[in-house]
Amino acid sequence: MRITILNGEPHAASPFQAYLERLTKRLVAQGHAVTKLDLAALDLKGCTGCFNCWVRTPGECAKRDDSATVCRAALGADLLLLASPMTMGFTTALLKRGADQMIQLIHPYFVVEDGEFHHRARYAHYPVFALLLDPGPDSDAEDVEITRTMWGRMARNMKSRLAWTAVAERTAEEVADELARVA
Repeated sequence: MRITILNGEPHAASPFQAYLERLTKRLVAQGHAVTKLDLAALDLKGCTGCFNCWVRTPGECAKRDDSATVCRAALGADLLLLASPMTMGFTTALLKRGADQMIQLIHPYFVVEDGEFHHRARYAHYPVFALLLDPGPDSDAEDVEITRTMWGRMARNMKSRLAWTAVAERTAEEVADELARVA
């Protein structure tokens, strides 16, 4: 399985960063092709809502940053793992900024799906989404559930589904074993 990890941890020497390294090693040892993108190391200018990726440069952000790297890695994956510590009850702004850049992967036109308006797909394949959270002392179970719901809606808007959510309480190896069974 091809797995892309979008790492929303802004601090290179954090315990969560080390956790993700162990998780990645375990997935690779199981034979998965893993691409881990440390979003803090990328130049992501953030979506400004200019809609050029829909109108002027279809499927590509008009700004020259690393959003194309994020989008190619996401589309090339079978499973997209969104990984982030939680601060103030939600994922980091870094993960949200990286995910917002993926708006270029859908059409501006709408279709009705299950009684809701959603954007049309631009591509034939989208990865299944998974979410790995590391709640801090300022996050509780309700925050985790709200965050899971929000990212589930984002996955649906990206022509996919949120198939799995976990909290980094168990060992990275246990989480890797469970994650490998998801897609």
